[in-house]
Amino acid sequence: MNLPLLAARNVLRNKVRTGLTVLGVAVALLAFMTLRTVLTAWTQAEEYSQKDRMAVRSKISWVVLLPMKYVQEVKDMAGVQAVTWANWFGGRDPKHKDEFFSNVAVDPASALEVWDEFLVKPEEKQAWLADRQGAIVGDILARKMGWKLGSKVTLTGGVYPFDIELNIRAIYTAARKGADRNQLMFQWAYLNEKLSTERQNRVGWLMVRTKPGVVSAEMSKSIDDHFKSSGMPTLSQSELELNRSFLAAFTAILTAINVVSIVILAIMALILGNTIAMGVRERTGEYGVLRAIGFLPRHVLAFIVGESLVVGLLGGAVALGLGYPLINMGMGRWLEENMGGLFPVFGITTATATAAMVLAVVLAALAAAWPAWRASQLKVVDALRRVG
Repeated sequence: MNLPLLAARNVLRNKVRTGLTVLGVAVALLAFMTLRTVLTAWTQAEEYSQKDRMAVRSKISWVVLLPMKYVQEVKDMAGVQAVTWANWFGGRDPKHKDEFFSNVAVDPASALEVWDEFLVKPEEKQAWLADRQGAIVGDILARKMGWKLGSKVTLTGGVYPFDIELNIRAIYTAARKGADRNQLMFQWAYLNEKLSTERQNRVGWLMVRTKPGVVSAEMSKSIDDHFKSSGMPTLSQSELELNRSFLAAFTAILTAINVVSIVILAIMALILGNTIAMGVRERTGEYGVLRAIGFLPRHVLAFIVGESLVVGLLGGAVALGLGYPLINMGMGRWLEENMGGLFPVFGITTATATAAMVLAVVLAALAAAWPAWRASQLKVVDALRRVG
């Protein structure tokens, strides 16, 4: 007699209970895969950092502005290929008050040289350069906001106490994942001329692209040492270090997600264990009959564990069947388009899917271990007398 086949068939004896148990296991595994995908996608942001690019800001804080002269001084340093600068504007479109998006003032020509992953049509680039009130937006943001080439946009001041009127002159796409296609950039000169005299010619941060072969750590030290004795010392970080420092601020959240994923697995094991225990109690007499006709305790144990493994495998299969369309095609696509800087790639990896199936099998076996062992140790007479 084929015990695994018999165990698989026995799963369907109580279709409602089995169906609910499989669904419970699937939901638990789906939640586990979602949380693990969040962790994987979050840490993958480091992989898309450009090793030859770094940010230079005030050592005091991001909100403290640097003198404009720093741009040329950094540009003149050995090992520097290109430098651009930017100021955070932080405005909102009155027509889309609930939509938050990055909007910064940049130097157009040098910005596209440093952020070379942004792809812009030559004629649109020229139109942006020629229009002092011109703006360039990511294709995802443009689609979401309903902007087209030539659209007029007003941003109400957030950081600055005034509004600005812009003309959409270019829409960019990206050459690689990890690039933020959900932001708006306009000419820094246009912002600068609107500022009071004492606030003019100050930049929020510098983005530096180094020459091939230059070590980022050494370049960062050189820049910071250069401005160390000035009245405004700097803090330079490679793009990789910048992303790592950002992730470090969310250590507590990542730890909590890890803990929650473990709790979810424990709940799944309890669900399976309860179902198996109920089935064992109901069929104790049947196990007594099996023992009476010659089956050994190990056969009974294998029969019960096999039934649990079938339920676990079914739950895992359902979870994967739901997970790929829901996580990869649904949630993942939305996050990649709207939060590409944080989640450049969001989808169930092969490692996560494999881990989910392995855990489904292992936890199913563990959940069935105790009730299976107890059933296998029952004496034939006691088993036949017991009523479930």
